[in-house]
Amino acid sequence: MGLRDDSDEAYVVDLCNRILGENASTQHGFDWLLGDPGKSGRRAKLPVDAYWPGHQLVVEYRELQHDQPMPHLNKPDRLTVSGVHRGEKRTLYDARRDPDIPAHGLRLIIVRPAHLDADGRGRLRRNESADLAALQKILARHSDEDRVTDAFRTWLLADGWTPVDPTDRWTDLEAVRGQERLICEAKGRTSEKGIDADIAYGQLLRRMTSQDPHIRYALVVPSSSMTAAERVPAHVREVLRIDVYEVTVEGRVCKQTS
Repeated sequence: MGLRDDSDEAYVVDLCNRILGENASTQHGFDWLLGDPGKSGRRAKLPVDAYWPGHQLVVEYRELQHDQPMPHLNKPDRLTVSGVHRGEKRTLYDARRDPDIPAHGLRLIIVRPAHLDADGRGRLRRNESADLAALQKILARHSDEDRVTDAFRTWLLADGWTPVDPTDRWTDLEAVRGQERLICEAKGRTSEKGIDADIAYGQLLRRMTSQDPHIRYALVVPSSSMTAAERVPAHVREVLRIDVYEVTVEGRVCKQTS
């Protein structure tokens, strides 16, 4: 089921499409996200507002009725199959989406009217330039690079490394283990995988200011960027002491060995 073309939700999703460079699957259902049983006992998929597979991202646009009681919409005198009125059911389903979506390796971003140019009733004024700028900041705060960096930091700790304040303030992550030091550049999912990988290698090269043989460098990328990261031949990476690490959708970290 698609969105009404004139709805605020459709407007927000369209702006996100433009920012992300990918068209969302709207009202998308996952096999693992289900509503309450209906009269037949069957549990239907609980849809999300928009899903971008290439970014492993879900965006929920939560209008005022998700946070404020609205009797004309909630119809408190009518109970749903869940045994509660429509407003309570909406709250229950939101509470189900919020933990389950990240638990399955997806990013969840919740956008509300207050985040954009809206009137007192929560209706968007459709100020495209202001709304685009606001959404770009919201999406950047929850970037896939954060997911990749967090997963790699967790892996480092489990492998005996200790994260430290980076020598270069632009370094994404730096860690030590005994005499060893690892300087890391992380990238998230992107529509420009090759360009981003080339930029990352350049950033690592600029940080090679020490000749200490105990220092190695790490390029940390999601699975979707591994092909681009491996365009630099393995023997060249070894000379430069650069290791490539893959972070899977599930958050597993794998060091490239060839």
